[in-house]
Amino acid sequence: MKRWLLALLMLAAAPAAAETLVSTLSNSQVLITSSFDGATLSMFGSIEPGAEGTAEGPYNIVVVITGPLQSRVARIKTSNYGIWSNTDQVTFQHFPSFYAVISSGKLDAIAPPDVLAQYTVLPEDQARTTAQVTGLKAERFSLELVRMMGEEGHFVMQEDGVRFLSNNAYAVNLQLPSDVVNGRFLVRTLVLKNQQLVTERTESFSVRKSGFENFVFVASRQQPLLYGIVCVLLALGTGWLAGVVFKR
Repeated sequence: MKRWLLALLMLAAAPAAAETLVSTLSNSQVLITSSFDGATLSMFGSIEPGAEGTAEGPYNIVVVITGPLQSRVARIKTSNYGIWSNTDQVTFQHFPSFYAVISSGKLDAIAPPDVLAQYTVLPEDQARTTAQVTGLKAERFSLELVRMMGEEGHFVMQEDGVRFLSNNAYAVNLQLPSDVVNGRFLVRTLVLKNQQLVTERTESFSVRKSGFENFVFVASRQQPLLYGIVCVLLALGTGWLAGVVFKR
């Protein structure tokens, strides 16, 4: 009984949020077909008054898109007497396969470094928190992994990608590459004022293969033996047909 009374007192003493965030995505699902070359999703949001009845800016928006998590290994190769070999490596567990940060301005002007680190906004912070080592080694490999994934187009920073349509309404386009991984994507929106977080919201969308591509994808995982036999038969049939055609 005392615990219930204490919880009620804490709820009553907690300050009500001055703002709430309402947002929506143009699509909840992205389908990958044979002609898929990437996709663009639109997101619209509005900062609404909360229980206190106020929603006064100016505001800044940071949208963070996190793709399906996976394990990655970053390796360093060195040359020993002209032979290149892996000499050191770091494993990153539960690491995003895709990560994008889209904001309404320069991040260092929107929030101080400690706030960005608290909410794990920067790609480098994602790498540090998932590295299976610590210290200078983690820092070195984290920066290198972020650099490589940035070159692949899987880590994106866009500090002018959020457009304000009014004082409280905004729009943003989410770009996905052509080799995007299948699975669930999380979209986390942070609303900041005076360099502090005032409200946030998380929603999601999914990416999956469709049509024949989906059939092949599912068959290769659910019926690997049958899938392998069919692939061998198709290869033999194609080779035989090519031989017949070229003999003529």
